[in-house]
Amino acid sequence: MKRNQSGFTLIEIAIVLVIIGLLLGGVLKGQELINSARVKNLATDFRNVPIFIYGYQDKFRALPGDDSQAESHVSAATGDHGDGNGVIDGKWDEPTNGAGKETQLFWAHVRLANLAAGPTSGTDLLPTNALGGLVGITNGGANNPDPAAAGSRISGTYIMCSGGIPGRFAKQLDITMDDGGSGTGSMREFIPSTRGGALTAAPTTLLDGDAYVVCMGI
Repeated sequence: MKRNQSGFTLIEIAIVLVIIGLLLGGVLKGQELINSARVKNLATDFRNVPIFIYGYQDKFRALPGDDSQAESHVSAATGDHGDGNGVIDGKWDEPTNGAGKETQLFWAHVRLANLAAGPTSGTDLLPTNALGGLVGITNGGANNPDPAAAGSRISGTYIMCSGGIPGRFAKQLDITMDDGGSGTGSMREFIPSTRGGALTAAPTTLLDGDAYVVCMGI
């Protein structure tokens, strides 16, 4: 007895392939939108810090973190003030909060001044970025993250850094906010080190999957 064999027609196969293509395109586009949103969040961090600094200075005529009268200006805890020398002293990723740790106190002061959200006391006040990396600020002098051996240092009165940023995001961030070069301009990329340690300049070509510290002069 002869049996009729059924199967997919070319039209049906074509329709299935088109549907698969549309699904893959949607997934890729969705991932692209997610990545773009993350880069925008990272860029927002860099744009917000100057607002914190100048907003605080405009209101109190002092530098957050360095403010020697923070107790009276923003009701900071006793001893949580700077030395008033016009410099935010300390490493950008200072490990612990405490007396004289102006890069940590910076965040307490701007939060107490209602310029930013977050804790105002504790052992570690540094915020994190959209990827979970630390965000910090320091001065553009002795604590400049760019090692002298790397050539020209990052220019800027203040230096903001954001850690744990994959190379693919770091490149897009640099294109968005600077000149797109890892070793030039006001934004630079570095190889992470132990917290509070010296950074090493990243190679010219960033690897997409490797994490970097991105710093920018303000």
